[in-house]
Parts: sequence; structure tokens; C-alpha cells
Amino acid sequence: MKAEPLLNERHQLDAVSFVELRIWRVPKPVKGSAHDLKYALAYVVDSVCVLRYDNEAGKGDHRHIGEVETAYAFTTPAALLADFWKDVDQWKPT
Repeated sequence: MKAEPLLNERHQLDAVSFVELRIWRVPKPVKGSAHDLKYALAYVVDSVCVLRYDNEAGKGDHRHIGEVETAYAFTTPAALLADFWKDVDQWKPT
């Protein structure tokens, strides 16, 4: 089985920011993750990625908030998206 795309969306939030959401089902877990999904969720402002959730091989599930990288406790795709959007809302200027 090849990677199966489950979500591939880009949402323009305003004139200078957007989010990109990509999730795939993979035949075996990415090294460092315990589930069958590969994902990359990004929030970009003024051409700079200020927030990213991903699970690149060897690092497992984690997120980048600004310059800080921390582990992320993946549970479900719905929780992943909810957590990401919550962080986007917290980052956005009021």
C-alpha cells in the first residue's frame, strides 16, 4: 500500500497568513510515531512558518511554536486538528 492522502487543504486566513493541512495514511508508522498517519500542519504569516505540527521520521510527533520544538501527544486526527487550530487562534493577533 502506498501513502493515501486523507487531507490536503490550504486556507487563506487574511492578506498575509494561511494554513496548510496535509495528512496521509501510511502503510506503517513513521519512525518515532505509533500510528499509521503522516502529517504536516503549518501556519504561515508574512512568508514565515510560525507554527507547525508534524511527525517527520526519527522525531516522532512534535510541534514547532516559533523557534521552540516540543513533543506532541498524538491521539486522534480530530484532536490533532483541534489542537492545531487552538494554537493558530492563540498565535493570531487580536
